Amino acid sequence: MLWAGEFGRTPTADPSTKRPGRDHNHYGFTVWMAGGGVKAGMTYGATDDFGMRAVHDRVHVHDLHATILHLMGLDHERLTYRYSGRDFRLTDVHGRVLHEIVA
Repeated sequence: MLWAGEFGRTPTADPSTKRPGRDHNHYGFTVWMAGGGVKAGMTYGATDDFGMRAVHDRVHVHDLHATILHLMGLDHERLTYRYSGRDFRLTDVHGRVLHEIVA
C-alpha cells in the first residue's frame, strides 16, 4: 500500500498572499508505505525541526520510484529503452533501490 501527496505542506503560509493555511512544499514531503515487502513500523528520513526541508536520509523521487518498482518485482534498470541516441526509463536513468526500507 502506498500513499503520497502531490507536494508536502509547509507549516505556514506566505504572509504576502494574505491567505490562511499552508503552502506547497517541494523540499520535504511524506510518503506512507505498508505491506508488499516494506519494513514494518519504521521511519526513513526526516525534515528540519520546522518541517521545511528534508535534512536526514533524503530520498530523490527517482529513488522512490526505483524502490516501488523493486517492491513490485521489476528491475527499473531493465526498463531502459534507447530513443534518438539517449537512454530513457521510468527512473530517468537514475535511481537506486532503498534497501534500507525493504524487509
